[in-house]
Amino acid sequence: MKKILTGISFFHSLVFYAQSDHNKAVLSDITEKVKSYYIDKEAYKKVDSLFHNESKKGSFNSLSKKDFAALLTQKLRININDKHFFVKYLENYSPKKAVSEKEREEENNSHNRLENFGFENVLRLEGNIGYINFKGFASPQSSEKTLAAAMNFIANTHSLIIDLRENGGGDNEMLLLFCSYFFDKKTDLYTTYLRNKDETVINSTQSEVSGQKYLHKKVYILTSKKSFSAAEGFAYFLQEHKLAEVIGEKTEGAANPVDHFIIQNQYLLLVPAGQIKSFISHKNWEHTGVTPDQEVKAGDALKAAHLKILKNILKTETKTELSIPEIKNLIDKLEQ
Repeated sequence: MKKILTGISFFHSLVFYAQSDHNKAVLSDITEKVKSYYIDKEAYKKVDSLFHNESKKGSFNSLSKKDFAALLTQKLRININDKHFFVKYLENYSPKKAVSEKEREEENNSHNRLENFGFENVLRLEGNIGYINFKGFASPQSSEKTLAAAMNFIANTHSLIIDLRENGGGDNEMLLLFCSYFFDKKTDLYTTYLRNKDETVINSTQSEVSGQKYLHKKVYILTSKKSFSAAEGFAYFLQEHKLAEVIGEKTEGAANPVDHFIIQNQYLLLVPAGQIKSFISHKNWEHTGVTPDQEVKAGDALKAAHLKILKNILKTETKTELSIPEIKNLIDKLEQ
């Protein structure tokens, strides 16, 4: 029995050391990527110190690879104060299965197609108000037609509500395309500095879009603490150019674009590798978030926007399918 217990103990020791070596390799690779790509050139020192201290405390011991990745994400976001850091264990990843950019795009499109490229609902609310519930920015190449269809559907409304309360962000080019529907001409919105390439790119709206533009009308954007990255950017730039009012909760504050890396053929690592600067403010929403024009709880944001529009209809005597008594009755119902 004693020999069996000794064997088990020896086996566990081997497992521990194998896990320890694996963790060290992962931590070393992540530190190197941060050193080479992260927008703050000195942040890798914090990462190196963080990993050293956590390893010394045994924080990474006996964790599954999935839990190890989740803990790394948490530690990086808190200690570097950047919510774009992300580590994920890729259970079935194989470098032999590496696919071309075209194949990867088609794979993403297949997934995004199942979610209608982020367009959850497109409605016409009472009072001739457009409503778009948009949950994610897929690539414009794949979602351009769906965006155009959504914008064509609400083209005849006099006011528009865009619901980004569950939008976690996504593709930068889709952000620019969606913004283009609210600018009458090509407009430079922001620059993106890419640290690894040491170059600055100008990001602009398009003068022409495939659907109908929504110009010179009231636009309201709904936000929550879940509104993230590109969703924040959409609200930020339309608010900054006075093309929309933001209603809801202050957003999380994740502005910097990311690069993707595969670590030890087992983990996906996202590193914020660029910095956005608005042409107007020369700032962005990193750390600060987007501050609503009307701050309410996320669950009350749609009602608040609807009420604001209906009251404005009465004030401006805007013609809708509803009579004045019907509008007043609808306002009373919403306020109850």
